[in-house]
This record gives sequence, structure tokens and C-alpha cells, in this order.
Amino acid sequence: MKAHGMAGHLIRRLNQISTQVFSTRVQAAGFDVTQVQFAAMDAILAHPGLDQAGVAAAIAYDRATIGGVIDRLEQKGYVVRAVSKRDRRAREVRATEAGRAMFDEILPLVTALQSEVLERLEPKERAAFLALARKAIGPAPGMTEQG
Repeated sequence: MKAHGMAGHLIRRLNQISTQVFSTRVQAAGFDVTQVQFAAMDAILAHPGLDQAGVAAAIAYDRATIGGVIDRLEQKGYVVRAVSKRDRRAREVRATEAGRAMFDEILPLVTALQSEVLERLEPKERAAFLALARKAIGPAPGMTEQG
């Protein structure tokens, strides 16, 4: 089985573990939020008024499907959309008070579960892994290393 040692396979498996841990812990805490929705909320809160394409760029997500993610966040009452005053073709996204409260409540849980995703690594190995993963991924298109 040659594929098992390849980067793509290992990354896919780690993504499966991350998704399972996130879903289990977040649902057990009573939240109905996916990893992509969580990432989108993070971008929206960090950049109020960002348009949907900007949200997609900030989280390195497909522009064609980000609308569905924003739709679900809007249905849950976490965000509102409005036509941009700068570009009438764009729709700006802003968090609601309910969205901000949900994010503030869920953030410590998501932060804590990160160690569970990498539980087999020692603290120094985790730090090295994260540094190497950031380097391999590079910045999101249209974003800076800090953005």
C-alpha cells in the first residue's frame, strides 16, 4: 500500500480526524456549526463588512459555494447580508449579536479541541507541525500571512 505514506493521504486522514473531533465536541456542546461555518464566522468578525468573495478568500474556500455557507449562517441568525454601498453587485456580510455570542462561546471549545486533533504529538512536535503546515500552505489568495 504505497499511498499510505504519501502526503496527500496523510493530510486527508488528518482532515478526517479534525472533522470528527470538531463535529463531536461542538455538537456535544449543543452547537450546530461546521468547521467551514466557524472559519467563515471568524473571518466575518475579523473583517466586518467583508463581501462573500472576501470571506471565501480569507478562509481559502471555493467562491462558488461560499454563498451556501453564508446562507446557512444567515438562516441560523448568525449573520446578515446587505448590498455593498461601494459595489452594488457585492453583498457585505456582518455578524449579528447572536453570531458574535455563539462565536465567543464556541471559541474556547474549538481552541481546546486542537490539542485533541494532534494528541499523539508532543508539544514541541505540535509547534513544529503547525509551523511546517503554515509554510506548506502559504497565505490564502488575496490575503497576507497575518490576514
